[in-house]
Amino acid sequence: MAFKTIFEPFRIKMVEPISVSTEAEREVYLKKAHYNPFLLDSEQVMIDFLTDSGTSAMSAAQWGGMMVGDESYAGAISWHNMEKEVQDLTGYQYILPTHQGRAGERILYGHLGGKGKVFISNTHFDTTRANIEFSGAVAIDIPVEEAKNPMLDHPFKGNMDVVQLDALIQKHGTENIGAVILTVTNNSGGGQPVSMKNAKAVSEICKKHNVLFILDCCRVAENAYFIRHREEEYAQNNYREIAQEMFSLADGAVMSAKKDALVNMGGFLALKDKSLADACKNLLIITEGFATYGGLSGRDMEALAIGLKEVFDEDYLHYRIRSTTYLGEKLKAIGVPIMWPVGGHAVYVDAKQFYPNIPIDEYPGQVLVGELYLKGGIRSVEIGSLMFGKYDEQHHLVPANWELVRLAIPRRVYTQSHIEYVIEVFAELMKSRDRKNGYRITEEPQFLRHFTCKLEPVNA
Repeated sequence: MAFKTIFEPFRIKMVEPISVSTEAEREVYLKKAHYNPFLLDSEQVMIDFLTDSGTSAMSAAQWGGMMVGDESYAGAISWHNMEKEVQDLTGYQYILPTHQGRAGERILYGHLGGKGKVFISNTHFDTTRANIEFSGAVAIDIPVEEAKNPMLDHPFKGNMDVVQLDALIQKHGTENIGAVILTVTNNSGGGQPVSMKNAKAVSEICKKHNVLFILDCCRVAENAYFIRHREEEYAQNNYREIAQEMFSLADGAVMSAKKDALVNMGGFLALKDKSLADACKNLLIITEGFATYGGLSGRDMEALAIGLKEVFDEDYLHYRIRSTTYLGEKLKAIGVPIMWPVGGHAVYVDAKQFYPNIPIDEYPGQVLVGELYLKGGIRSVEIGSLMFGKYDEQHHLVPANWELVRLAIPRRVYTQSHIEYVIEVFAELMKSRDRKNGYRITEEPQFLRHFTCKLEPVNA
């Protein structure tokens, strides 16, 4: 019998206290943080949905693995355990450990990029785009048309537009394509999954044009869940087998293991080609550490290897996806406009629809981020024109494709009552959403401005 109650397939052995604050206190905290949640201290936050990256609760087996971590500088046992696990999962021979995903991105895309190079993706995430653009290259997003309508119910809104892909490769020339990057799941596109059919089509086009095909695979287990439940021909495959088939279609992969490897720090770059791997290894040693630790401690590598096994557990993935969907369904039921269907790691609220009275250049997503914190102590992140917007030659804002707020749910951290509280906070925000003003940016860096920019209310 299928019960309605979401059953967490774990018991809690250790707890961490939450500092409960008042709305008046949070008003002071937010002002001191210049209305940017990245500048808040963690003790000022009650429910932290800023990111699912590195925020997971590790298992007893992972903590046990950390106790036996081999901290040798070269050739550590823990490195070999990690290497073996990643090789088995990806099918790639050459594995480079990195302290997190963006280190792998910097090494690979810095090597492949440069002025005149073009990278094509279903949607580049913030650090991916920043590393590509920092090299002087251009990053182009080509999500499928269905992805552009947040409320449209489509099973694989994370897919890449393969017609555009073929046309762009021909337009720019094979020699100018740094890589084609398929992000699974599509984080910037609302955490939406990518179908195996789409991955195969992308692979075929890349092979036809002799273009490098890379998976950004930090949520590959969650993506495998959706493939099994939405592509009929994979209904009998286990989740790990589905992920392994997707890896077989690509030439390499970058992973921030801080997501689907259930660790607080770690990542890797995995490649088929020896010459490319050797070039990247040189950069790894120069900037991150020796080739058998790459900026990671032995205990981190041990926990990573264990996490890559645990994440494909049937009960865990059912709980993970179902609990995220529960939050989305409840918010939708009370009238909150969300990206539909709900993705794997987060619920994305359509801030443009939530605050239709706030102009895009006053960042409605950031307004919702601020109100969630003020009303309920909930920290979230804007994924819209603050994060991805650019300026034209007249310094006018060129908006992003969406104005979203991401509620990224840490793995194995929050309970059902925390989620019910979040729903109550949204119900309160619904009552006053026509009476809010926007923000203006007062200070910003050149790259990744959302991390450190400062803002103020437009009526300040």
